Amino acid sequence: MALSVGSKAPSFTLKSKNASGLNDVSLAAGKNTVLLFFPLAFTGVCTQELCDITAGLSSYSDLNADVIGISVDSPFAQEAWVQKEKIGITLVSDLNKETTKAYDVLFPGLAGIGDTSARAAFVIDKDGTIQYAEQTATPKDLPNFDAVKGALAKLA
Repeated sequence: MALSVGSKAPSFTLKSKNASGLNDVSLAAGKNTVLLFFPLAFTGVCTQELCDITAGLSSYSDLNADVIGISVDSPFAQEAWVQKEKIGITLVSDLNKETTKAYDVLFPGLAGIGDTSARAAFVIDKDGTIQYAEQTATPKDLPNFDAVKGALAKLA
């Protein structure tokens, strides 16, 4: 079960790949953040989720929040997916699954191919406290993004 509201968000520094190379991305103090854990790049539901978030990214920036997507894919696979699908949020690689485990959202044995991140959403306030936490019942279900935005609105 995902970490609960009121918990301190585990810090992390993960790799992201873009045109300028590999970059470290960390949970930023002083900034509200939406963390979206997703199982795998190049899959139908994950593509729908992140393309929808990209299309509505201004609604998150209007609520003074960064959005970071986390999966167990390599940063190189994530970059290829970002370019193919025109995904506009920062994606970070949790290849070793340490952050996925720290947030308690490991999905064991997805489709018989191995452990991945479950589909989950967290709203973390600028002080590093979890204000919203949701792990979906199955990887095919999307988080309640109205609830995510509602939690962000309360922080404004």
